[in-house]
Amino acid sequence: MLKSNIDKATDFEKRFENIDTLVFENSTEASKAVAQQIATVIKAKQEKNESCILGLATGSSPKGLYAELVRLHKEEGLSFKNVITFNLDEYYPMEPDSINSYVRFMKELLFDHVDILPENYNIPDGTLTKEAIAEYCATYEEKIESLGGIDLQILGIGGNGHIGFNESGSLQHSKTRLVALDHITRVAASKDFSGLNNTPRTAITLGVKKIMEAKQVILMAWGEGKSNIVKASAEGPVTNQVPASFLQEHNNAVYVLDKEAASKLTRINRPWLVDKIEWTDKLTTKAVLGLALDLKKPILMLTDADYIENGMSDLLAEVGPAYDTNIKIFNNLQNTITGWPGGKPNADDSHRPERAEPARKRVLLFSPHPDDDIISMGGTFMRLQQQGHEVHVAYQTSGNIAVADDEALRFARFVCDYNEKFGIKSPEADAIFQKSIEFLKNKKNSEIDIPEVRYLKGLIRKGEARATSHFVGLTDDQIHFMELPFYETGTIEKKPIGAEDIQLTMDLIEKIKPHQIYAAGDLADPHGTHKVCLDAIFESVKNLKSKDFMKDCWVWLYRGAWQEWGIDEVEMAVPMSPDQVLEKRHGIFKHQSQKDGVVFQGSDAREFWQRAEDRNKETADMYNQLGLASYAAMEAFVRWHY
Repeated sequence: MLKSNIDKATDFEKRFENIDTLVFENSTEASKAVAQQIATVIKAKQEKNESCILGLATGSSPKGLYAELVRLHKEEGLSFKNVITFNLDEYYPMEPDSINSYVRFMKELLFDHVDILPENYNIPDGTLTKEAIAEYCATYEEKIESLGGIDLQILGIGGNGHIGFNESGSLQHSKTRLVALDHITRVAASKDFSGLNNTPRTAITLGVKKIMEAKQVILMAWGEGKSNIVKASAEGPVTNQVPASFLQEHNNAVYVLDKEAASKLTRINRPWLVDKIEWTDKLTTKAVLGLALDLKKPILMLTDADYIENGMSDLLAEVGPAYDTNIKIFNNLQNTITGWPGGKPNADDSHRPERAEPARKRVLLFSPHPDDDIISMGGTFMRLQQQGHEVHVAYQTSGNIAVADDEALRFARFVCDYNEKFGIKSPEADAIFQKSIEFLKNKKNSEIDIPEVRYLKGLIRKGEARATSHFVGLTDDQIHFMELPFYETGTIEKKPIGAEDIQLTMDLIEKIKPHQIYAAGDLADPHGTHKVCLDAIFESVKNLKSKDFMKDCWVWLYRGAWQEWGIDEVEMAVPMSPDQVLEKRHGIFKHQSQKDGVVFQGSDAREFWQRAEDRNKETADMYNQLGLASYAAMEAFVRWHY
C-alpha cells in the first residue's frame, strides 16, 4: 500500500478530488514509494510463481523511479526475472538506437541494469511501415490480454492531460494505434529534438482502454508546471479533453505528487474552503488577495459579506471585521513596492523590503543561462547599477545547446573571412570551420554536437551576455562565466549537481562577499537547469553561512520568462516606467541568437522580450487592480531565508 511521507489529509479534506491523491515532500521520496509498491507486486507474483506484468512510461517523471528500482535490484536483490513489461508509447518514425528512442531510454535507465530477460520487455516499434502498424498494434494488445492484463500501470501526465500519447479528444475506449501528436506535446518534446521542426508529428500509443483495464494505475507528476493540469484532471469533470480525467472512473488508481505538482489542489491551495484552519498571516494574505482578484475588487473594497459568501467567515469570527484585515493586507502589499532594490540610503527602512545600509552594496546576480538576468530582472539589474551598487553577474552555464546550427556556421565563417580580409594566417581556425561544416552538414536529428561546435556556440552566447552586461554598465571584471560542469554534456540531459559545481559557486561567493544575492527561483521543472543551478547556490550558501560576511547577505529569488511569483508570495516589487521597460527590451535584444525562432521556444509562441514585458505588465496591473499605484511594469522577488 502506497503511503505518503507528508500527506495526512482525511477523506473529508480530499472531497474536492475525484481520485485518490498522495502528496510527498519531493519527487525523490515519491519515486521511492512507487518503487516499493512495484517491488511488492513483483514479490507477490514471485511467491505464486507467476509473471508480473508491468506497464511502463517514459519522460522525465519516471527517471527517479527507475533509478530506485535499479538500486533495489543491485543493493536489495530485487529480481526482475518474472517481470514482463509493456511500454506505453514510442515516437514514429523512430530507430531504436536513436538518442530519443524510448527503446534506448528504457535500456539505459532500467533494462540494462537489472536481470529482466530481453524477450520480456515490449516497446512499440517505431520502424514499421505505416501499413503494418494497425496489425502490430492489435498484436500488442493481444499479447497483453494473453498474459492476463497489466498488473500495475505507471503513467505520467502531459501538459494537456494526455496519458501515454492519448491526446485531448481521445476516446475512453480507444485502442493501441498511431496518433498525431498535439502541438503542445510536440513543443514540450522539442527541447529533446533541437527544435520543433525536428520533432516527430506522430507516435504509437497504448490505448486508453488498455490503461483503464490495468489492475492498478499510478500516475506520477512532479513540479509546479504540472499543477494546473493535475488539478483539472483530479478535481474537474471526466472529459476526453483531459484524458487523465478518465482515471477518476478507475477502481484502483492513485495520483502520486510532489508538493509543487499538488500546489493547486483545493485542499492545499485554498484549505479554508475544505475545513476549519488556523489562520496564519500567510494564509490570511493568500485568502484575502485571492478573494479580491476573484471578485475583481480592490482590497479595501472587500466587505464582510464577501468574506462570508466565499468560505472565509471563520476569519471574521477570529480576527474581527473585514475592514481591519483589509487595511493590514493592503499596507503589507504597499510595503513590498520599492524603487530602491538595493535599499534607499539615509531612509527609514522599517517598512521597506531591503536595508538602507550599507548604502553601496556588493550585489551578485546569478543567471542560469546567459540571458536570464536581463529577461527576468533586467529592470532591477539596471536600477542596481544606476544607483551606485557594485554589481557582479555570474553566468552559471554556457547555454550552448540553445544556439541553432546555422548561427554557429555563420560565426565560424565570419572568423575565417575576418582572417582572410586582414591577412591573418590561421590554419587552426580554417580546420575548425571545415570540421564544423562537415559535421553539421551530415548531422542527424538530435545527434550530439562535436566539442568544436559546442564551444563555438558557447562563445556566441558568451559574447551576447558580455554585450548585455556592458549595456547595463558593468566592466569585464564584474562579469563572471562559470561554465558549471553539470551542464556541459552536449545534450538536454544534464549530469546531477556535483561537488565541483558547488565549489565553483562557493568560490565566487567568497570572492565577491555580497550583501545581496539574486538567483533564479524557477521550480516548474525539478530536473531543469534552473533548478540545478538554484540547488548549487542553496548548498553553497548553507556551507558558507558561518562566514562573517554571510551575516550581512540577503538572498532574493526571481522568476524566469515562464511564470511569476504568486501575488501573495511577493516580498519585493520593483516598478518600471515605460522608458525603463524599453531599455530592458534593448538589453534583451543583445541576445540575437535567442531571437526569431529560438531553439527552445517552449509552448509560448512569443519571443522572450514579449513574454517578459507582458509578465511584468501583468504584475503591475494586478497591484493596480488590488487598489495600489499604477505602474507600467513590475519585477517581483521573494526572499530566501537560510
